[in-house]
Amino acid sequence: MSTVPPELRAAALVSKAWPYEEARKLLKRYPQIATGGAPEKGHVLFETGYGPSGLPHIGTFNEVLRTTMVRRAFESLCDVPTRLIAFSDDMDGLRKVPDNVPNQEMLREHLGKPLTQVPDPFGKYESFAHHNNARLREFLDQFGFEYEFASSTDYYTGGRFDDALRKVLRHYQGIMDVMLPTLRAERQATYSPVLPISPKSGIVLQVPVEVVDAEAGLIAFEDEGERIVQSVLGGKAKLQWKVDWAMRWVALDVDYEMAGKDLIDSVTQSGKIARVLGGRPPEGFNYEMFLDEKGEKISKSKGNGLSLEQWLTYGPEESIAFYAYREPKKAKQLHLGVIPRAIDEYWQFRGNYAGQPIEQKLGNPVHHIHNGEPPAETLPVTFGLLLNLVGVMGEATKEQVWGYLTNYVPDANPATYPALDRLIGYALAYARDFVAPTLKKRAPVGVEIEALRRLDAELAVLPADATAEAIQDQVYEIGKTGGFENLRDWFKALYETLLGSEQGPRMGSFIALYGIANSRKLIAEALAKLA
Repeated sequence: MSTVPPELRAAALVSKAWPYEEARKLLKRYPQIATGGAPEKGHVLFETGYGPSGLPHIGTFNEVLRTTMVRRAFESLCDVPTRLIAFSDDMDGLRKVPDNVPNQEMLREHLGKPLTQVPDPFGKYESFAHHNNARLREFLDQFGFEYEFASSTDYYTGGRFDDALRKVLRHYQGIMDVMLPTLRAERQATYSPVLPISPKSGIVLQVPVEVVDAEAGLIAFEDEGERIVQSVLGGKAKLQWKVDWAMRWVALDVDYEMAGKDLIDSVTQSGKIARVLGGRPPEGFNYEMFLDEKGEKISKSKGNGLSLEQWLTYGPEESIAFYAYREPKKAKQLHLGVIPRAIDEYWQFRGNYAGQPIEQKLGNPVHHIHNGEPPAETLPVTFGLLLNLVGVMGEATKEQVWGYLTNYVPDANPATYPALDRLIGYALAYARDFVAPTLKKRAPVGVEIEALRRLDAELAVLPADATAEAIQDQVYEIGKTGGFENLRDWFKALYETLLGSEQGPRMGSFIALYGIANSRKLIAEALAKLA
């Protein structure tokens, strides 16, 4: 018996939210589901891939997150069981040394070897791959993903791919016919779908091979001037990655796997190879890549992307998920500067969720972030406002911030607002590392001087517990009658003279939060610069 409410399932079948659109591809893949049937294997299999040649970054995490969102959407459309495999291509050879790891000279000595045979430069695990795999799993576990981790090395050496490898050898020429037209002439001369592991050096060899006996799994190749006949089974060889991808789809009967836009051609070639092997490529879509602050593609080897540790130092897990959910087919910059807005937009959508009809709920990012059950807690202040507060406070503690919050929120305390308590910690860290070093208050000029004096006088006669709306009315009136060309110039002057930044909050809310007396001190300090 399904636990999905009928009204939700009905809405999901027509929802334009991208996870539901993707999930409906799987319904079309298996028409028997409509009549209560299921795939022959009894479940639908989702897969994500990861190359552990460098430290995992948010782009890696993002693929598991988005795939999980499609998986949950599919589960709301039908009652067919699902699985998710997070596959690590850890038998790949180390092609170059990442810029952001220690002991680089040591790593250079192991170039070309399978990543599970390369020592861990951090000295914590049995190999570099084991280190990176552990990091990936740690973050996936932290977010609560339901997945099965799979190691390429384990699958190859354990014989789980042996039958598929024999199939690759049987269809060797067909695979070559797919791949050779896509390669440059010089690459065609040396290309082989199969990469033997050298029995001499342990390196993953990029050499031409000859199929000696497909059923026995035997190939021949040249290694350091000697002709070697060796099995491809049991981990003695791996496949070129496009062929490996296709083989994996067929061997595991993968139904869904997404990939970055930069892999569109690879998806096409792997799909053709999967058909050569007698299988069917999975469903999926191509998402746009995250870019760094300079607009360049994020690379594990360059280390120019955000790590999950970095984001989680300055923002909660749900803010990462929100940023990943939005517009997956649009290129977005990924740097520390996007975190505050992601946090505030997440909370805005979360605040709207409860009052929305079911159709809008299914298109709300928080529905997919929390699998249809977003927490009920609301936020009485924005993260942006917290940043402005701690920015003017300078060195501060959580307790001091809570003291200011009582000016604005009568029942302000960590027990009532645990999520806000967490956000205060993030705001203190972000302001300390990125806001405080950039703050530079300037002296008021021209009409700004008299406007600030008027604002101080108006604040002096307001009660200490004046509402943010009452304060904002006074700020707004001074801006309208203070000789400014437009209100934007007045607010910009307030931000630059009182807060030291080019942008800022709704001033009525800020003054109510910071306190009228403290805000008047800011005005006095600004006017004192005229002396």
